[in-house]
Amino acid sequence: MSKYLKFETPAQKQAANLKSEYGLANHGLVHLERVYWNLPAPALYEEAVFRNEGKIVNGGALLVNTGKWTARAANEKYFVQEDTTSDKIDWGKNNRPLTPEKFDGIFSRLQAFLQGEELFVQDVFAGADPDYQMPIRIITDTAWQSLFARNMFMTINTLEKCKTHIPDFTVIASPSFKLDPRIDGTNSETAIVIDFSKRLAIVANTQYAGEIKKSIFTIMNFLMPLQDIMSMHCSANVGKKGDVALFFGLSGTGKTTLSADPNRSLIGDDEHAWSDEGVYNYEGGCYAKVIRLSAESEPEIYECTHKFGTILENVVFDPTSRKIDLDDDQVTENTRASYPLEFIPNAIPEKMVKSHPKNVIFLTCDAQGVMPPIARLNMNQAIYHFISGYTSKIAGTELGLGIEPEIAFSACFGAPFMVHHPYYYADLLRRKIENHGAKVWLVNTGWVGGKFGVGKRISIRHTRNMLNAVLDGELDNVKYRKDKVFNFDIPKTCPNVPDDVLDPSNAWGNKEEYWMKYDALASRYIENFKVFLDGCPEDIMNAGPKRIKL
Repeated sequence: MSKYLKFETPAQKQAANLKSEYGLANHGLVHLERVYWNLPAPALYEEAVFRNEGKIVNGGALLVNTGKWTARAANEKYFVQEDTTSDKIDWGKNNRPLTPEKFDGIFSRLQAFLQGEELFVQDVFAGADPDYQMPIRIITDTAWQSLFARNMFMTINTLEKCKTHIPDFTVIASPSFKLDPRIDGTNSETAIVIDFSKRLAIVANTQYAGEIKKSIFTIMNFLMPLQDIMSMHCSANVGKKGDVALFFGLSGTGKTTLSADPNRSLIGDDEHAWSDEGVYNYEGGCYAKVIRLSAESEPEIYECTHKFGTILENVVFDPTSRKIDLDDDQVTENTRASYPLEFIPNAIPEKMVKSHPKNVIFLTCDAQGVMPPIARLNMNQAIYHFISGYTSKIAGTELGLGIEPEIAFSACFGAPFMVHHPYYYADLLRRKIENHGAKVWLVNTGWVGGKFGVGKRISIRHTRNMLNAVLDGELDNVKYRKDKVFNFDIPKTCPNVPDDVLDPSNAWGNKEEYWMKYDALASRYIENFKVFLDGCPEDIMNAGPKRIKL
């Protein structure tokens, strides 16, 4: 902004106070107007408001609008196909190849595009465990995305560490830089491109900050399993006895909500690693969906939406009173809040524990209304369901989704972010579970009594009570029945949950229709798993559902 108007910005005089000696010229970024290094939240607030990037709303949060992209650009992610990694990447619709020549052309134009501009840098870390954390650098051309990076990763707390920081991986995010599909070989003017040989990622032509977060997650998902560390799209919490619980699931299944348990300590809400020493968070913050959030059902997260330091994406507000309306979805269903993890009262400051999971929970949002609310899985069933990753895509989480949820199978409950073959992660998860004796559960947070539009979403109170029973060991000695379709074990009773809730067919007026829908879902499972037959052992394939003879 100062380049054009010659105004002194609020933090201009402090721009280089926390500068790393490893400067941006090392990334080929030269002839810049100014670089703002490692600014803290108050300074980034001032810069963002000064540049008209956002508004301060009632309670102190910074509210921004991300324009066209209000969710991930699911079809716009690419990896450079180069010799050091090409044989390790599971190429396909989630991992599209781009030639080194195309990437070099994009990067050269970006370097030229950024000349004369003002940039913001956050030198931070991915991974809470000091033994495994990776130094990273997030370069943005907006102040608010620099604040996002500061919220979402581990920050540096001394001048000396700022000066000596050298990143192992760098992300350059430039929402105003557009690609040319005719030249670059991309689907559109938007792209997220990762080059492992250069240790560099580019996020172009999207303001949706989730792309920065998920780019780092994708990078960690590639690098950490190569060190025998399980990389997971899950939330995690721990009880008073050190019993860790993992909650796998896609956006909209309840990872953030269910892990924010006031009776347990939160490790993190979305991205974790499981090493030989324990479980640690990749992130320093949370990135929660806030549409229709209420103080009654989710008080901890609701409180965060009214705090200084939180970024609200695409939330509707009254410009006069500056009060936000979390129920209004006129911009998107995928309204988000980014905030430091310490905003959650029961969060663990270290973001890691030196103990291992006792329970692994797969969250699925079944919009067909046929899956049981809870089931216990044996090891082969656990691997089958982990690779399948069944859920329903909820409106807003990806651009182009309608109001009605769509059946989805997302391998490892996070296929868009998994770089290796799904069985590579599944086999690593199996070894971790077997080594530490964890139990595995499938929990349905979706619909009961009929599909979406007919039935209703299962009560969060019932889901919490079932999870409490799992975590307290109260389901260890109850009687179980075998599911007719999946052959997993379903408890007949559960404390503080009505018995009829545990059998989803009870909520259907037409039992024949229920079994037809359940059989149709089994068919979708079987069809989906055919993609993985070449890479999976036969005993995993046989752990899947069996069609019903209607």
